[in-house]
Amino acid sequence: MPAAVIFDMDGVLVDSESVWDDVRKRFVEENGGRWSENAQRDMMGMSSVEWSRYVRDQLGVDMEPEEISREIADRVAGVYREKLPLLPGAVEAVRSLAAEWPLGLASSSNRHVIDLVLELANIADDFQATVSSEEVGAGKPAPDVYLETAKRLGKEAPACVAIEDSTNGIRSAHAAGMAVIAVPNQDFPPEQDALELADVTLKSLTEATPETVRQLR
Repeated sequence: MPAAVIFDMDGVLVDSESVWDDVRKRFVEENGGRWSENAQRDMMGMSSVEWSRYVRDQLGVDMEPEEISREIADRVAGVYREKLPLLPGAVEAVRSLAAEWPLGLASSSNRHVIDLVLELANIADDFQATVSSEEVGAGKPAPDVYLETAKRLGKEAPACVAIEDSTNGIRSAHAAGMAVIAVPNQDFPPEQDALELADVTLKSLTEATPETVRQLR
């Protein structure tokens, strides 16, 4: 039996990639930068420390990374407060799996954005550990955020199951030694070679049932 289940957040629980994309693009254009069509895909999985440096160094916004990160994350939080874009089956999946396993969250979002999403969705109490990649050494595809989440849950990483949607997220969980359930992001689908690392691929989170998880270990 798996020892714990660890969710990604963006693209798994919330349909957020387009929100981040729109906010970052507008921010870059408002602050003298040059937006690239590859930018959102490049930044998927990066920690806030990493993507804010990317915005400065690659997109040409002449501001300190800390200020870039704070302003963009605050704008995203503002969008969420107006209407949280929960994905179908997100709350149900969290609650059904929380009834059988300790849950963790391993996210690339800023800490205050993570806390806001879980509060607005009324699922904060279902998670025993939540980690932002800004709190560890490197963002996804490095395994750091998954390893730290397993550590905070008191579990061995290879005994955990991860639920992911993106190329870098799948690579991160796989590198941590976890079994991976892939729920491919529809707007930014994972690369085929990353998808092949997943143990099972689902069409949506509505299929992430306890029975699906049990079959992985």
